[in-house]
Amino acid sequence: MILIENAAIATVDGGGREFTDGHVLVGDDGRIAAVGAGRFSGDTGHSRRIDGSGCLVTPGLVNTHHHLYQWATRGLALDETLFGWLTTLYPIWGRLDAEIVGAAAGAGLGWLALSGCTLSMDHHYVFPRDGGDVLEAEIEAARRLGLRFHPTRGSMDLSRKDGGLPPDNVVEETDEALAATEAAIDRWHDPSPDAMLQIAVAPCSPFSVTTRLMEESAVLARRKGVRLHTHLAETDDEEEFCLKQFGCTPVEYAERVGWLGGDVWLAHGVHLDDSAIAKLGTTGTGVAHCPSSNARLGTGPARVRELLDHGVPVGLGVDGAASQEVSQLGAELRQALYTARQRGGPQAMNARQALRLGTMGGAECLGRQDDLGSIEVGKLADLVLWRLDGLGHDGIDDRVAALVFGPPAPVELSLVGGRPVVERGELVNADAETLAAEARRAHRRLLESP
Repeated sequence: MILIENAAIATVDGGGREFTDGHVLVGDDGRIAAVGAGRFSGDTGHSRRIDGSGCLVTPGLVNTHHHLYQWATRGLALDETLFGWLTTLYPIWGRLDAEIVGAAAGAGLGWLALSGCTLSMDHHYVFPRDGGDVLEAEIEAARRLGLRFHPTRGSMDLSRKDGGLPPDNVVEETDEALAATEAAIDRWHDPSPDAMLQIAVAPCSPFSVTTRLMEESAVLARRKGVRLHTHLAETDDEEEFCLKQFGCTPVEYAERVGWLGGDVWLAHGVHLDDSAIAKLGTTGTGVAHCPSSNARLGTGPARVRELLDHGVPVGLGVDGAASQEVSQLGAELRQALYTARQRGGPQAMNARQALRLGTMGGAECLGRQDDLGSIEVGKLADLVLWRLDGLGHDGIDDRVAALVFGPPAPVELSLVGGRPVVERGELVNADAETLAAEARRAHRRLLESP
């Protein structure tokens, strides 16, 4: 058992309960046994006691969109739009292998953990024929670090010669992609409430995937009882592509191929008109909001306030490290708030709404809201203790405001299912310098390979 005392607590529960000086008790089963104001008065047995003075406890942050392999290609195509950026990087990604992906995933997940992330998805869709088992490589990286992980088995089957964007050497045959996706679900997916590893189905995007693959992937996912994820409505170029190829908007296309519903969450959702937002709301389709990546690629600010007002589940994502080199999920809280206010003024989003995006909103997108996303008795103890008593946060008395508006806060303690992943700003299960060295070697080998 672990008892955190003397800390401010933001539960992010349905009532928005907060305690300026409270406690959280974590049971031996990895779930929250108690949360409340003041000191815990019950029997704690031989629990480990942690003094949370000067700290804020929140639910662990949930990353709803990422491409971990891209850590190996950071800092490239810095001034390109999405399509130009992809065209530049696709040939490099075609040389990926399991060793490179494992090193990139280790660095990316370690960096996420240090920024308060306890659950990350990953959207992997590049499977070079001689690259080995790249999906297994990133799964092993997550296990090594102790993070809860939701990798998706992505795919691309629409190459440039057939009217798509990716080159021929990075796409798969449709039947091959479907078979590999089903095999990944059968091998890795854990449907249990306390699962550390779950798989989703994730064809890449309308401009890299055939209609048949989109339709049959949806059927496969629902037959297997797993979730669906893809990029949608990210850029004007994508809208033009859909209008030209399919005679409809991206959301209309998604509806046509069976890709709207409560088991679907879409990456970006930047270019959505009123009718598209209403459609996502009525169908319960989620959106992974990636504000820093959208800004880095110049795709525009998503209409998050309107999405929320229509009941759309919205979570936060850092996106791939090659389109968002900072890759800190904690920093996305502030970026999401700033982006909303640029569109709608200072009332468009507040600190607590931003925190909800990064916690419960993400849990809803991934279908884990019953067990994650808030600090409530019986839920899994995925928690972060943020240190907010240093110079960077001094004078901001509202602890939630300090976390969101202030600089990135050090992680004093991060728990996943009650097990420490970060302590005093250091990874518990891996060495950050070793992860960096492995990623550096992978980066050089990838760029220098023929």
